[in-house]
Amino acid sequence: MRPTPALLASAALCAASALTLAQQPQFKSGTQIVSLFATVTDAQKRLVPDLTKEDFEIFDNDKPQPIAFFQNEVQPITVVAMLDTSGSMTASIPLLRAAAEQFVLRLLPADKGRVGAFNDKIQFSSRFTADRDELVADLKDLDYGNGTRLWDATDASLEELKGIEGRRVVLVFTDGDDTESHIGLGKVIDRARADEVMIYAIGLESHYFNGQRMVRSQPDSGLRKIADETGGGYFELKTTSELAPTFTRVAQELHSQYVLGFTPTLLDSKVHKLTLRMKQPGMTARARRSYVAVADKFQISDK
Repeated sequence: MRPTPALLASAALCAASALTLAQQPQFKSGTQIVSLFATVTDAQKRLVPDLTKEDFEIFDNDKPQPIAFFQNEVQPITVVAMLDTSGSMTASIPLLRAAAEQFVLRLLPADKGRVGAFNDKIQFSSRFTADRDELVADLKDLDYGNGTRLWDATDASLEELKGIEGRRVVLVFTDGDDTESHIGLGKVIDRARADEVMIYAIGLESHYFNGQRMVRSQPDSGLRKIADETGGGYFELKTTSELAPTFTRVAQELHSQYVLGFTPTLLDSKVHKLTLRMKQPGMTARARRSYVAVADKFQISDK
C-alpha cells in the first residue's frame, strides 16, 4: 500500500518523536486518521497563528468528529509550480518569472520544488530539488507556445507527484480558459481528491493583442473550484503588479497551516463531505472539502 499524507502518526508516538507525514503511521490499536491542512484567516484576511485544538470543529458528512490529532508546526512540502506561458502571456512573462522566483526563494530547506510551463505543450524542469538557485535557473528555461492546456498540465503535475512521500502541492497560474486539454476539470478534481494533493490557483485578467485586435481574457472559472475542493487558495488578479505579492502570499500560507486529524468511522468507499469550522467569530478556516473513505487507506482494526 502506497503511503499517503492522510495517515498520521499515533498520538503516543507523536509525543515521543518527530512527525513525518510521508510515513503511514497508525495508532497502536491499528486505527488511522484522516488529516486536514487548514489555513485560518481573520476578518481582515490576515493569517492567524497560535490557535489550539479547541478553536476548531470537524464534521464528516455533517456529523461532528472528535479531533484526534492537532499540530501547529511547519510541515515540509513537495510542490510543482506550473505556469501558463501561452501567447496571451507573452508581454508579461518577465513579471511572471520574477513572481514565481519570489515563491521558490521562500521555500524552506526541507521543502522540494519543481517548475513547469504549459501552453500547447507541457514542460517540467528536470527534477524535484531543494536547491533554490537551481529552481530560479529552471524558471528561465521555460518555453512559450500558443494554446492553453490548463487541466492537462494540472493532471500532469499530479502525475509527477505520484509516488512522492509527504505533503504534496500544485501551484498553477493562468490568465485564461482551458482551450486544448484532453482531460476535463472533473477528472482532475477526482484525482487530486484521491491523491490528497492540495492545489493553489492564481488567475490573472489579461489584456493582449491577438493579431487582429486587443482582447481581454478571464482566468478559467474552474480554478476556484479545484482550489476550494482541495483546500488550497484561489487568487484572482487584475494587474501584473499583484503577481509577486500573491506568489509570496502562497508561500506564507503553505508554511502557516494547522494539521488536524480525526478517526474515520465509516469506510464505505464513497466520497465524504468534510467541513472545518472555527468557534471564534470572525475567523475563517480553509481546508479540503472531501475525502474518499476507502478501506485500503484507512484500516480500522484492533491488533
